[in-house]
Amino acid sequence: MTIPSKYDASQVEDKWYDYWMKNNYFHSTPDEREPYTIVIPPPNVTGVLHMGHMLNNTIQDVLIRRARLLGKNACWVPGTDHASIATEAKVVAKLKEQGISKSDLTREEFLQHAFDWKDEYGGIILDQLKKLGASCDWERTAFTMDPEMSESVIKVFVDLYNKGLIYRGYRMVNWDPEAKTTLSDEEVIHEERQGNLYYLEYKIEGSDDTLTIATTRPETIFGDTAICINPNDERFTHLKGKKAIVPLCGRIIPIIEDEYVDVEFGTGCLKVTPAHDENDKNLGDKHKLEVIDIFNDDASLNSFGLHYQGKDRFVVRKEISKELEEKGFLVKTEVHTNKVGTSERTKAVIEPRLSDQWFLKMKDLAQPAIDAVLGEDAEINLYPKKFENTYRHWMENVRDWNISRQLWWGQQIPAYFYGDGKEDFVVAENREEAFKLVQEKFATTSKIVEIKIEDLRQDEDALDTWFSSWLWPMSVFDGIRNPENEEIKYYYPTNDLVTGPDILFFWVARMIVAGYEYKDEKPFNNVYLTGLVRDKQRRKMSKSLGNSPDALGLIKDYGADGVRVGLLLSSAAGNDLMFDEDLCQQGKGFANKIWNAFRLIKGWEVDASLPQPETSKIGLEWYEAKFQKALAEIEDHFSKYRLSDALMAIYKLINDDFSSWLLEIVKPAYQQPIDKTTFDAIIEVLENNLKVLHPFMPFLTEEIWQYIADRSTEEALIIAKYPTIKDFNEDIITDFEFATDVVSGIRTIRKDKNISFKDAVELFVIDNDKSSKDFDAVIQKLTNTSTINYVAEKVEGASFRVKSNEYFVPISIENIDVEAEVKKLEAELKRAEGFLFGITKKLSNERFVNNAPEKVLELERKKEADTLAKIETIKSSLNSLK
Repeated sequence: MTIPSKYDASQVEDKWYDYWMKNNYFHSTPDEREPYTIVIPPPNVTGVLHMGHMLNNTIQDVLIRRARLLGKNACWVPGTDHASIATEAKVVAKLKEQGISKSDLTREEFLQHAFDWKDEYGGIILDQLKKLGASCDWERTAFTMDPEMSESVIKVFVDLYNKGLIYRGYRMVNWDPEAKTTLSDEEVIHEERQGNLYYLEYKIEGSDDTLTIATTRPETIFGDTAICINPNDERFTHLKGKKAIVPLCGRIIPIIEDEYVDVEFGTGCLKVTPAHDENDKNLGDKHKLEVIDIFNDDASLNSFGLHYQGKDRFVVRKEISKELEEKGFLVKTEVHTNKVGTSERTKAVIEPRLSDQWFLKMKDLAQPAIDAVLGEDAEINLYPKKFENTYRHWMENVRDWNISRQLWWGQQIPAYFYGDGKEDFVVAENREEAFKLVQEKFATTSKIVEIKIEDLRQDEDALDTWFSSWLWPMSVFDGIRNPENEEIKYYYPTNDLVTGPDILFFWVARMIVAGYEYKDEKPFNNVYLTGLVRDKQRRKMSKSLGNSPDALGLIKDYGADGVRVGLLLSSAAGNDLMFDEDLCQQGKGFANKIWNAFRLIKGWEVDASLPQPETSKIGLEWYEAKFQKALAEIEDHFSKYRLSDALMAIYKLINDDFSSWLLEIVKPAYQQPIDKTTFDAIIEVLENNLKVLHPFMPFLTEEIWQYIADRSTEEALIIAKYPTIKDFNEDIITDFEFATDVVSGIRTIRKDKNISFKDAVELFVIDNDKSSKDFDAVIQKLTNTSTINYVAEKVEGASFRVKSNEYFVPISIENIDVEAEVKKLEAELKRAEGFLFGITKKLSNERFVNNAPEKVLELERKKEADTLAKIETIKSSLNSLK
């Protein structure tokens, strides 16, 4: 079998991925083995692979491949999330390009377009994950809108409603005017923005008096239904019981009193707009104020906005401030910085809005999830631990979850209305069940109602996407619909969850809540929270900044293994990853080094009649100890989710200990064969190296593994047996480290003195340390030393120290490349003389000598003396060579 001279990832990756797929190595079914389960954080169905996905899924693949090698029944469930807001926006935009408006379609027609979009684009990111080497059980691929998944979501909604945990309420919500839907509090990002503070003058009814209020939103005056003053504020005693006139619209509104008003802030007078501010709504409820909603669902003004009707709120803000100024209502404007809520998905500025929505009571549901992570008997571990504080803050301050969205793409809320009243509804899993509930409802009253099943109107809203994905670890194993099925009992709870800290509350915490509510059990044992991928300037990678490399382009340039290594080398547990493409190049270089080491070994001729040299025997003993020590370190790193450190331990083991030392120790002389005992042992060492490296570099390792020998499908590396940890000899590792220092010392002398490696040298040792002599033969082989002599006195020649031992190499002119040595010494002499000239010039400068501190002068004189001595030594060496 001809082994290619270079490792070409492009020729290897598809071949082995197809082989793994064809032989069903990724698929898992329950059996007698210990299960190891990971569920993928389902990426957005409309998404494409980016650097965050690359990091996250590389980590998951490392964990799953390692579990497979450890003999566990590894199951990695892939899938995608329907991402209601993002996907619906894309579908609406696509329809718009075709001249179709969503409002012209029925719900069923729109959903057909959405599913067509999903069928066209939904598999892209999963196919891209295959290029990375992700060994998911693709037969289990799930989608949060699959019929059985949707059925689970609806079942949970009905159950929580029947338990009194879901309710319908008319509340102030976060309205996204671009997506035209509500958002939960967690989907709102609060950003500091610079705007203006407008001071507006309101006239007092029946007098010439006025009052001034300060607002950041002058367009909302059309929704004002009161002015509020603090009853203890003496400045406004004269306003008590009076009424004010709203500028432009002329509406007369009461002046109310409430201690809620901060007398120190603004003017001390507050305009109250109950429809568009949560605090104002609370004041409005308390004082029974009228509620006037001035916005359409796209945040343009409605008829209450008078001549501004139909215009966008920000356009109105500019125009109304001019009109207020022209008409004498605008007193002044100040620059003002305040926090503005924006939509996480669309980036639109959020509009507080009163609306009938569905909510889930979270306080009681959250308690088991708090105890599971933070309690005395906590059974879920967060890595790194620092995220426990974030988790605690969110969970202990949890608010009711607004779970309804004004969208069609998602699970439709299973509430059926049978009348015009707000309470005229029932909640059921389907229309038939709903109709039975309606009939039962009216059977208990004397009221005669003629109602047919087709008269029932299902709530138009869909459920929040997270209300679907919070069931993910259960629903992928059908644990909601069939709670006692074999798979949920075998695979649940799952083992490790790998995700980003940005969805610790959105998804992780809610999965824990759902797990305890529906299985009375944790959904996973460990949560590994990766950092964000940033560029070298610490900026978050994004399309808008143009600093995010093309994920597939990186794989093409460096190979999937090179990219995986590059990502993990730059990723310390839980910290942000400063991505540097040079690390992918390092990963590619590492792959080439391993390939070349393999080619070197396979190029040796083997002679079964040769005895094993002592050097090879001790070299292999040392490497076995070194390997076992590294294996223990790797195990420790994995137990703490320090995957980057685990990879670095493997990198050093293979790059340094194996390639740079062991292969040099056992390598046969030029054009000479190697003994079979050593060769077989080296192949075994190589195979063990490949096993520990396989989770990180699956393609390269499988390619070499299959080249080493003809393997059956049962002998593929992907399902090989991981090396077991054994006791090892720590002393031999210490002795070898000492020996490598000796080797480095001799090599330095050879280099400094231009002594060719083919010329043998002698070594004399004053052994003060009583060092081990087990590696003397190895030292001799690696440095071409003819003899090692242990002596009591110093020997003439070049010398060096290792700890308290002294080493001497006698220098014979026959051993030296005289021409090269003369050239080198003459260059050194030139540098030394140039340095001396600078010092002499400085010391001959009277001004410097008279003004410089004594310590500085001492230092300069010492430099002069040392340089003069060095020049004499160089000249002496030159004379001896000429």
